[in-house]
Amino acid sequence: MENIEYFKQYKTINGVFDEMKTDDNVRKHYDSFMSAFQNINSSEMALKDELAKKLFLTQGITFTVYSSGEGIEKIFPFDIYPRIIQAAEWDLIERGIKQRLKALNIFLKDVYHQQFIIKDGIIPAALIYSSPCYLREMMNVDVPFDIYTHISGIDLIRDHDGSYYVLEDNLRTPSGVSYMLENRNISYRLFPNLIPENKVRPVSDYPDLLMKNLLGLGNRNTSRPTVVLLTPGIYNSAYFEHTTLARLMGIELVEGRDLVVDNHKVYMRTTKGLKKVDVIYRRVDDEFLDPLIFRPDSMLGVPGIYHAYRKGNVAIVNAMGNGVADDKAIYAYVPDMIKYYLNEEPILKNVPTYRMENVDEREYTLKNLNNMVVKRTNESGGYGMLIGNIATEQELKEFSEEIVKSPRQFIAQPIISLSSAPCYIDGKLQPRRIDLRPFALSGPDGIEIVPGGLTRVALKEGSIVVNSSQGGGSKDTWVVD
Repeated sequence: MENIEYFKQYKTINGVFDEMKTDDNVRKHYDSFMSAFQNINSSEMALKDELAKKLFLTQGITFTVYSSGEGIEKIFPFDIYPRIIQAAEWDLIERGIKQRLKALNIFLKDVYHQQFIIKDGIIPAALIYSSPCYLREMMNVDVPFDIYTHISGIDLIRDHDGSYYVLEDNLRTPSGVSYMLENRNISYRLFPNLIPENKVRPVSDYPDLLMKNLLGLGNRNTSRPTVVLLTPGIYNSAYFEHTTLARLMGIELVEGRDLVVDNHKVYMRTTKGLKKVDVIYRRVDDEFLDPLIFRPDSMLGVPGIYHAYRKGNVAIVNAMGNGVADDKAIYAYVPDMIKYYLNEEPILKNVPTYRMENVDEREYTLKNLNNMVVKRTNESGGYGMLIGNIATEQELKEFSEEIVKSPRQFIAQPIISLSSAPCYIDGKLQPRRIDLRPFALSGPDGIEIVPGGLTRVALKEGSIVVNSSQGGGSKDTWVVD
């Protein structure tokens, strides 16, 4: 491997775990790909990189950034060099995510029914009830098969020693799976022989697994359930994903105006009249789903859908009210949930988290703010976040004041040295920070996770923020045997 030009040029970041390289050698699971990579000259690599950009453009693989109130549609940045994970590591990830989702799903049932975890003092009641995502309307609502977390995206990072940590749980309407699928399609176009040669596990059966679960939820009431995907519409940042998944599953893509509720049952308007709907994979947030119950000004939802759901006449994926479980203030208690509900030690660790409602932890954070990442408990997409070591004095002052004023709205974590992976940038391999979002599907037959997920990349040199809205991109994720 010593003669590989790309390898010799590649310099790791000091103090950062690199996915491909130790101090002097290529890691074994990257060895096969690197051996093939050395046979591709720089001009051919440049052509492949340009082809990837054109494919994303022509296929409309986009996302939307909202800036100054205007929606700007952008091509999703894609790095052609895959992130490779060996099977043994993936086995740990898979077991850890399944364990975590079992506990979170039990927590959601418990917190909307008997509330044993509150009565036993594991989680403070005030923390639950003060969450803006806790829906009292879901109290004592029985959901099909007791499954709340049908589709989950669990964000993982690696620290300087290579240990995996869960950064956050996405249990409401997690996005990004279409980019995982498209990244693999692009990789097949760019490196058609390398994927089978490296025995890369497939991700293409995700739509089939999801459809199987959706049909399984609808089979309670009919042998031929009708499934639809409910989208907020073309101006949503993930609309490309909505259209992609509906097409791959062969189901109708509908907006709120396409559905109507009659006698607590949901129907879809068609050219042949009304057609009963049994399962709704919704990509509309809770507060917009039913203007009769939640926001009366919502034009995205369906009047009466809540009562149809409560009566069991329609299944909604994911369940309403899941946001209380991925509230960043609740995140700190997930290891306690695993021990409480499952009587097991967590397989995947949390990032150490300081709870701002705790006086001692708040004071420690304020004294060490320049070494902390501070997050608002109900923001996403990289917004509402302070990275202490690159923040200005004014930003540190403003966040300090806000934390003291509203401690429930913040958590703090030490700055984790995210692992890096090689990216093909400006004609050479350069290290960039990454995370990983595997997608888990929970259905009547259990939890299934396609081997891979979405690896997000902080494309800006020196950045640790991987969100696409903050200048991040993605790369294909190969799980190799």
